[in-house]
Amino acid sequence: MEYLYIKSLHLIFVITWFAGLFYLPRLFIYHIEATQRPQNEADVLTKQFKLMSRRLWNIITWPSAVLATLFAVWLLILQPGWLQSPWMHIKLTFVVLLFAYHIKTHFIFKQFQQDIIKWTSNQMRLWNEGATIILFAVVFLVITKTTTNWLFGLGGLIGLALLLMLGIKLYKNYRTKKGEQ
Repeated sequence: MEYLYIKSLHLIFVITWFAGLFYLPRLFIYHIEATQRPQNEADVLTKQFKLMSRRLWNIITWPSAVLATLFAVWLLILQPGWLQSPWMHIKLTFVVLLFAYHIKTHFIFKQFQQDIIKWTSNQMRLWNEGATIILFAVVFLVITKTTTNWLFGLGGLIGLALLLMLGIKLYKNYRTKKGEQ
C-alpha cells in the first residue's frame, strides 16, 4: 500500500512540475510581446507577468520538482530492481535532460525578472516544446517499459518535434497575416 501512495504523490508532483514548465514559457512569450506595446501598457503588463512568473516558479514549479524527485527516490528505494532495467536507464537520462531544461528555464526566469530579454517570442515558443518532448519520452518509457523499440520511439520523438516546429511556423505565418507580432 505504501508503494501506491508514494507513486500517486510522485505522479501528482510530476504533473504540477510539468504544468509549471509548460506555463512559464507561455508567460515569457506574453512578457516578450508586452514589451512591444506602448510604454504605459508595457509597464503594467510586464510588471504583472513578472509577478505571475515569480509566483508560478517559486510556489508551484520548484516545490513540485523537489517533491517529484523525493518521491521518485522513495519509489526507487521501494523497487531497487528498476535500476537494473534498461528502460529505467533511458528514463533517468530523460530526467537528467528535464533537470537541465528546468535549470536553463530558471536562468531565463532570472533574466526576465531583471528585464533582460534575449529571446524572441518565436524562439520561446520553440523552447516551450522541450518539456513536451521530454514528457512524451518519459511517459512512453514508463508505460511500455521497453527499449526494444527504442529506434522507433526516437523516430517518433523526432517526428513529434518536427510537427511541433511546423505548428509554430504555421502559427507565426497566421499571426503575420493577421498583422500581429
